[in-house]
Amino acid sequence: MSADVSTEGSFAQVFTAALRGDDCQVIGLGDPPAPLPIGEWRREADAGDRAVLEQCVGSTIDIGCGPGRMSRHLMEQGNSVLAIDVVDEAVQQARDRGVAALCRNVFSVLPGEGRWETALLADGNIGIGGDPVALLARAGELIAPAGRVVGDLAGPGVGMVTRWATIRTAHATSHPFPWSIVGVDAVGGLAGEVGLSLLRTHHHDRRWFAVLGKRG
Repeated sequence: MSADVSTEGSFAQVFTAALRGDDCQVIGLGDPPAPLPIGEWRREADAGDRAVLEQCVGSTIDIGCGPGRMSRHLMEQGNSVLAIDVVDEAVQQARDRGVAALCRNVFSVLPGEGRWETALLADGNIGIGGDPVALLARAGELIAPAGRVVGDLAGPGVGMVTRWATIRTAHATSHPFPWSIVGVDAVGGLAGEVGLSLLRTHHHDRRWFAVLGKRG
């Protein structure tokens, strides 16, 4: 990519281009840069997704829903679902799948606060904002007293790492944004800081995820 072709844009602008079909890389979370897996997010839920979604019970808020594949599968299973994302294009693509979706930041006022049975952080979305403790605290506010948080995680030995990342297409690079990677062996300690407890962890193929609940 030549420097004179690329411009700097917001995360939303670059992510929108990726959702509409532009090839996109994520830079800063690993070496070398990796393709942003838009194709995986736009497909139907696969066996790994379903293994995660089996841990979701009842009404579910899907935080950082992207194009809505996880919410769509939950809907098909009879769950009440609200999907949220900060990118308009993601919300529109989720709506095109028939999902109830809002363009909203997780830290803004949301419908049903304190009443959701599950808060879903799929596809590593525990990393949103680069502060997993703050995000888990917010998820705890959204769920009911007997609710749960279900989240995708990195594998054992990763711990918790926060980095500055960008996403890049052939035409634009986003402003840097903080993102955290949380390993399955670190999530219990982070949860404990905000009054959540680790109920269980699961492993499906190369995918790790956990279920957290409020302390009694």
